[in-house]
Amino acid sequence: MSVPLRQQLAVGRYLIKQKLSGVKRYPLVLMLEPLFRCNLACAGCGKIDYPDDILNKRLSVDECMEAVDECDAPMVSIPGGEPLIHKEMPQIVAGIIARKKFVYLCTNALLLKKRIDDYTPSPYLTFSIHLDGNQARHDVSVCQKGVFDIAEEAIKLALIKGFRVTINCTLFQGENAQEVADFLDYAMELGVEGVTIAPGFSYEHAPKQDVFIKGLDVKKLFRDIFKIGKNRHWKLNHSSLYLSFLAGNENYNCTPWGNPTRNVFGWQKPCYLLDDEGYANSFQELLETTPWENYGNANNSKCVNCMAHCGYEATAVEDTLAHPLKALLTSIFGPKTEGSMVEVKRIDSKNSSALENIPIKTEL
Repeated sequence: MSVPLRQQLAVGRYLIKQKLSGVKRYPLVLMLEPLFRCNLACAGCGKIDYPDDILNKRLSVDECMEAVDECDAPMVSIPGGEPLIHKEMPQIVAGIIARKKFVYLCTNALLLKKRIDDYTPSPYLTFSIHLDGNQARHDVSVCQKGVFDIAEEAIKLALIKGFRVTINCTLFQGENAQEVADFLDYAMELGVEGVTIAPGFSYEHAPKQDVFIKGLDVKKLFRDIFKIGKNRHWKLNHSSLYLSFLAGNENYNCTPWGNPTRNVFGWQKPCYLLDDEGYANSFQELLETTPWENYGNANNSKCVNCMAHCGYEATAVEDTLAHPLKALLTSIFGPKTEGSMVEVKRIDSKNSSALENIPIKTEL
C-alpha cells in the first residue's frame, strides 16, 4: 500500500473507534460531488448525461462542509464532473483540510496548471489525476487527443511544487495486460505516490456501452497484470485484499455505505455509481431508508459486473480487520494468479432474470 503512515494511523484509529462502538454501517470515504459539469465527454462516463440546468448546479461551500461534518468519514474524494471548474473549490478543499480530513481532489488535469496556485501543499491534500493508460489508450478513453500530454505535464508540475499526487486509472474493454503493466512502470517513474486502478462501471447513461470490461474477463486481466508485476514494486493505492478480489480470489459483497455520495441532488442511493435509485435529504436518512439488501452483485442485475473500489474497498478493509494475517500474506506475496477462482454468487431470481447461468468455479 502506498498511503503515508500519518493517513494509515488516522484511518486505523477511526476504524478501531467504529468497531469498539459497535457501529455496523459506517463511512470510510465520502464521495463529495459538487458538480456534474465536465470539460471532457468520455465514452464511459455516466455523469454528464444531464440537461444544462442540472450541469450548471453547484454545491456551495457551506453545503459541502455540512456533508463532511454529517458524514464524518476520515477521507473525502471529490470526483465530478471536473471539480476544478467549481469556482469555490479552493475554499471547499481548505475547509476539509481544516477538519483534518484527507481529501483526494480528482481531476482530468486540463485546468490544473492554471489553477494549481490556488492550493497549498498539505499532507491532507492529494491531486488524483485521471489517466486510463498510456498516451494512445488514454486519449481514446477521454475522446480527445492531447489530454495525456497535458496531464503528464500537470503531474510533473504538482510534484515539483510539493503536492501529493496519485493516478486514477480505469480499465476498459480491449486492455492488454502488458500495456497496463508498462503504464504502471511509467507511473512509478513519474514519481507519483500511488495508482488507483479498477475496471470501469457500466453506467446506464454512458454514451457507449461496448467499452466496459465485465465478469471473468476482468479477473483474467488482473491476474495477468499481477503476474507480470510480481517483482516490479508498483505502489497501488488499495488494500491487498481488494487487489486479490480483482484477481478472482475473494467473493465479496459490496459495502455501498462505506463510500456514500453527496451530490447536487442530495445523498445518493445506494452509491456513487447508480443514478436512478433515489436520494435522501441527510446521511442518517440514507443509512436508515436505503434498502441495502436490494443491491450488490448477488441481488441486482445493475450491480452484477461491478468490481469498483467505491463498492468493494470498504469490504476488503473489513476483511483485513477480520483476517489480518491473510491480508499481510497477500500484501507480501501478492494476489494469487494461478489456479481456480472463488465461487461466484448467482443473481437473486426475484430481482432479475439476468445471468441465470453464472459459472460457479473457473480454472485458469
